[in-house]
Amino acid sequence: MSDPAASTAPTPTPSSRSEKFQADDFFGHQPSSRAQLPDPEPLLINLTRCVIEVLAGARELDQLARWVSDDVYRHLLKRVVLSARARAVKGQRAQRPAITIGRVTISEPRDGVIEAVVMVHSKVRVRAVALRLEGLDKRWRASAINVL
Repeated sequence: MSDPAASTAPTPTPSSRSEKFQADDFFGHQPSSRAQLPDPEPLLINLTRCVIEVLAGARELDQLARWVSDDVYRHLLKRVVLSARARAVKGQRAQRPAITIGRVTISEPRDGVIEAVVMVHSKVRVRAVALRLEGLDKRWRASAINVL
């Protein structure tokens, strides 16, 4: 009787894997140049407003899923859970925050990437929201969002 381990095909070595084409090279997200992308400022403003509303409990996080990366979605999900717990402890209910968007500062570290800071003014305080947008498949997608 032959050894069952000997009848299976050998596992490719890392060097042979790198020589073959990867499906993600062709079917994954494709980077876009700045010339192929729309003006980022309206998205920065709307995404900032939506993130603040999500953290306040006035909007569902799922509404942002198409505009953010998986890492950003998971990060925001953690923040949403913490915010909901804090509201529950204080006995507050979720309500839409009264905010105005202030100054938007945009920089472009390389083609197809935007880093921005959006100032958000409320009655209580002023916050800064830092965002990084990357051009993928001819549209912007947030790869980092931090509410400071």
